[in-house]
Amino acid sequence: MELNIGDKVTRNSHGNDIVFIIVEIEDGVCKLKGVNVRLLVDAEVNDLKKHNDEDIENEKDFLDRLDTSADLDRNDYFYLPGKILHIDSDNDYLNRCLDYYKKINIWAKGINEREDQISNHISQWLEEYKPNIVVITGHDAYYKRSGGKEDLNAYRSSAVFVEAVRKAREYESSHEKLVIFAGACGSCYEELIKAGANFASSPKRINIHALDPAIVASKMSTADINKDIDIKNILEKTKYGKDGIGGIITRGTMYVGYPR
Repeated sequence: MELNIGDKVTRNSHGNDIVFIIVEIEDGVCKLKGVNVRLLVDAEVNDLKKHNDEDIENEKDFLDRLDTSADLDRNDYFYLPGKILHIDSDNDYLNRCLDYYKKINIWAKGINEREDQISNHISQWLEEYKPNIVVITGHDAYYKRSGGKEDLNAYRSSAVFVEAVRKAREYESSHEKLVIFAGACGSCYEELIKAGANFASSPKRINIHALDPAIVASKMSTADINKDIDIKNILEKTKYGKDGIGGIITRGTMYVGYPR
């Protein structure tokens, strides 16, 4: 079987459960990136099967049930949703999230930056764009052989995500004035929450969907600033629910005005 960069494939050794795209091939080993799951892996060529666009992950069902508009009374009131700053190490996933925000008519600024560089610039970006919500995401993974779940050294990017959250909290200490989402696939959920994130992945150290950070951020953007959020409802909108993402109950970021 001939494989080329850009081909969609699945892994036989993992039951062909996740669809990847080949981003690099070298010496019989392919570097793969999840098409819909925030995951980077290596796999031998002989472990791969070309993907024939069958709906392996029930992806269409998930995307079809995503909210593309807020349930707002536009007859009498006007609304000022919270502004989102979305920082992502993966430009493909970032653009998908920005497209999602655009469909919902939410203001969002996207920045593509490596995970280990985010903490060096985040204070500057927060000062420049003054968002209500900041998303810090990209790629991560938990390596069980490298240590326990509480050991940041056992993760690909969790330590640098934690540092970025701390820097953001130095800029704004209030969880209600600045809502922070942090993490990616398999991230150290507990340490990200301790560092100051409102929402983080991943309680069960599982993969998260490419759009999950945007789903949470958009829900916070259109949640009433005078009311506590329905955290269970927000998490149920994500691909894997509370296994993939958790958080704290806080208030929304949207102002409601009258008359329209």
